[in-house]
Amino acid sequence: MTLRLILVRHAKSSWDDPLQDDHDRVLNKRGQRAAPAIASWLNQHGHVPAEVVSSTARRTLETWDRMAPLFPDTTLMRREPALYHAAPEQMLEVLRHCAASPVLMLGHNPGIGEFAARLLAAPPDHRDFTRYPTCATLVAEFEGRDWADIDFGAGSAVDFIVPRELQEAE
Repeated sequence: MTLRLILVRHAKSSWDDPLQDDHDRVLNKRGQRAAPAIASWLNQHGHVPAEVVSSTARRTLETWDRMAPLFPDTTLMRREPALYHAAPEQMLEVLRHCAASPVLMLGHNPGIGEFAARLLAAPPDHRDFTRYPTCATLVAEFEGRDWADIDFGAGSAVDFIVPRELQEAE
């Protein structure tokens, strides 16, 4: 059996209020456009999540809120505090407790970029993969029956996209 992971860094957030707590930052206008654009691209390519697990930061939840209307109402969504600025090991532990496939995981850099790199046997040939910019999205597949059996280095990259590429195509 094949398991599929959609790994999304939150969309671009605002730094307008320097006194605002990091956890409470919202998306800026670019991020508000990027999230549904990525969701549309995922949908067009058949990458439709069955389960979503997201950091509890406002910017990740807002990213999902802007993506969700493009996916079926049956998608399960879980807020996971452990994903807020999580290290790759913590992200893997959260993934191992997921039940469905595909899973869409929403998180933050630098952890999400490192997690993506460590999950794959070979990185995708993409200039932005090592930077993992805002709203960067990796689609990866794993051979296995259960997320509990997944480990680093076991994934194969299926797709990788950044919002800029979608804007260039318009």
